[in-house]
Amino acid sequence: MTDTAKHASKPIREFFIQGLTSDGKQFRPSDWAERLCGAMSCFRPEGGRNAHLQYSPYVRPILLNGVRSVVVNEALREIEPLAFHFVMSFAKDNDLQIVDACLLPDPAPPATSA
Repeated sequence: MTDTAKHASKPIREFFIQGLTSDGKQFRPSDWAERLCGAMSCFRPEGGRNAHLQYSPYVRPILLNGVRSVVVNEALREIEPLAFHFVMSFAKDNDLQIVDACLLPDPAPPATSA
């Protein structure tokens, strides 16, 4: 069974690293989320033609209620424990808030009448 298939059978667990310190101050620099995700961009499930630089599906930047954040997929812990440790250490070392994620799928487009 491939890693992708193995992880597809489990529910996806994600969490947010928010750009807020434990005392509520905004973390700087303002592009910290893109920098962190750029460092993790090599952790992509596929290679080959898709090997060009792009964010990993396991660590990606997001703007959450106006706060720069990073969504981390817990599958990274099994796929590459050192990469997971790096991301978690970054959050801890910078006193950033970590919140369990509950992302909902994108809504279906409205039906068009013919």
